[in-house]
Order: sequence, then structure tokens, then C-alpha cells
Amino acid sequence: MSWAAAAQDRPIGLTTICIDPGHGGHDPGCISRDGKKTMEKDIALAIGLKVRDLVNDSMPEMKVIMTRDDDTFVELGERAAIAKRGKAGLFLSIHVNSVDPKNNKNYASVNGFSIHTLGQSRTGADLFSANMNLCKRENSVILLEKDYSTKYQGFNPNDPESYIIFNLMQNANLSQSLEFAEDLGAQLSGGAVKKNRGISQDPLLVLWKTTMPAVLIECGFITSAQDLEAMRSEAGQDRIAKGIFRAISTFKKRYDGSVGTTSGAVETPQKDEKAERSEKTETVAPSAKAPADEALKSGYGTQIMAIGRKLAPGDASFKGNPVRIVKSGNIYKYIAGFSTDLSRAREAKKKLEKDFPGCFLVEYDESGTKRVK
Repeated sequence: MSWAAAAQDRPIGLTTICIDPGHGGHDPGCISRDGKKTMEKDIALAIGLKVRDLVNDSMPEMKVIMTRDDDTFVELGERAAIAKRGKAGLFLSIHVNSVDPKNNKNYASVNGFSIHTLGQSRTGADLFSANMNLCKRENSVILLEKDYSTKYQGFNPNDPESYIIFNLMQNANLSQSLEFAEDLGAQLSGGAVKKNRGISQDPLLVLWKTTMPAVLIECGFITSAQDLEAMRSEAGQDRIAKGIFRAISTFKKRYDGSVGTTSGAVETPQKDEKAERSEKTETVAPSAKAPADEALKSGYGTQIMAIGRKLAPGDASFKGNPVRIVKSGNIYKYIAGFSTDLSRAREAKKKLEKDFPGCFLVEYDESGTKRVK
């Protein structure tokens, strides 16, 4: 897929990334239960610095911004602000997971890394169905900040009703974030922390105000002896950092390839050798009175969303629009306003922008989608 820069104030092409080692200073994050008392903040910083060095050594044209490069506490809102001020084209927040023994007697057997983008479950009732403790733990860092209630619009990380603010969000960078999340999963699977727990969309404050593709990675469980050994060893940290670096490199190749296209042209996506992606197009909930264009298997349209699950025909998220689905790996891309005529598709996009901020024009066929500038 071809990607133009999502924000007008960012340079063309991926020239800057922001690496965000979680926690720091008086916020240790998770702490191991063994006698060594290994802290999440130290693991996250060590891996983050290794990723920085790999990028600096292999991509001298790329600027790396660190939200912290020492044992310093940085507020959640400031982390996103640092990336925005630096005009970063990619934001990566590095963390370590844990299980509360009080809530899970088998905590020591839970292991693996997971990757998270900004979002939430379909309904308020299951907002935390998979990652309740993770979201509360990562968001509760704001309680260490002064005047956090004002800064975060009254948000209380321990009150489920506070998360209603995420219902109002439209993330223009979700598609790119999910693509990068897939790259990370492909490059880290079977590595130092072998188990891949998958990609999920979660209401994480550190990703909330980012204005670029953004992903949070939980490198492993500090409560798992196997994961902990890998994450605190020099060799394990090196393997994790190299996997993250390879994912960044894959992302950059696709990102930079997109901005070299001329107006109206499209770009064929680069395929990761370790994560070959297949795309399949289908139509969902077409109107009985839909124009003839909508029955065709190729043309132009507007991608209104991309998420990690398949929505049912007639889902309210489509707001009455017939859509086509393009499946790319574990991501479902939803396309509306389709036509064989590019001018008509552009007109349809103008109307769709009111309901779907951040949507963009694509060319589609049975093989997949290609973004149109």
C-alpha cells in the first residue's frame, strides 16, 4: 500500500522516528519477583538504546528521537509531544508486561510479546475484554503526574466510564500502525521471546495524542522466568532490538516508496520475506439500488478504516455505506465510495470525509489496494 505522509507538517518520506522507552525515574514500571528486582524501566531503556544505535549505524539518513535516554520520568502526554515537535513519522513505545499473581494463580506460565495500536473493542461492555489489566497499568502512570486530571480531561485510568473518550476518536494513522505492528510481529516471532501473542487495539493514553503511525510493544512478561531471562540478558536484548530494527527497515521501505509516486499513480507494496501478505477483496452489504460501478471487481474508492477484525454486513460503523473489504494479513481494510471513474471516486471521498476523518483514496482490484495521491 502506498502511504503519503499523514500530517502536512511532517517531511516527505520517513526521515525521523521516535523511540519511547516506557516508564523511568520514580516510575519503575513492572518489577521482577525474583531476588534481582529487575525493573521494566531498565529493560525498556536498554532495548530502546540498542534500537537507536542500530538505526544510527545502518540508516545514517534517519534521525532518531528518544523520549528519554536515561533514567528520567517523562509524562505520558509529553512523550507524544516530543514526537510531534520532532516531526517523527513513526512512534514506538517499548514496555514489559506482567501478570498480577493475585488475579492469576498460573501467572508464571503466561509468556510472550504482544503489540498494541490505539483503539478499543466494539462495545463499551467489552472494552477491556482482553487487556483490562494492561490498559489500567500503563495508563495509571498519569497518577504520578501533577494535575493529571486537568491534563487528561478528567480521565481516571481506574474508572471504566472514563474510557468513553475513546469512542470519539478517529485515528487517521490506524492502517499504517497496524501494518507496522504486523512487521514487528513477523520479525520478533521465534526470537528471544518466542511466543507472539498477536496484535490488539487498546485505549492506551501514550498513543492517544500521537499524530503519526504509533505502536506500543510489550516485549515479554517480567513474571515469566523464560521471558525475563531473555529480556534482561545482553544477548536477548540484542535479538529483540534487531527484530525491531528489521521491522522499522521494512516500514521505511514501503513508506519511502509511496512518496515517490506521481499524481494519480499508485505503488505496489513491498513484501516482507518473512511475512508475505495476501490480499483478497470482497463486497459487503451493497445497496440493492447501487450504481453499476459497485458490481465491478476493480476501480477506485475511499478507504474509511482498517482494523484487526472483520465486521458483519451492515455494521453501524459503515454509516449506511456499502463497502468492499480487502484482507491484508490480519488486517481488514474497508473501502466505500467506489467507482470505475476516478473523478467520481474523488467526489465520493469529499462526502465520506465528513464521517471518516483521515480516509484516503485507493485503487483496488482482486489482488488488493494501492493508494492514490
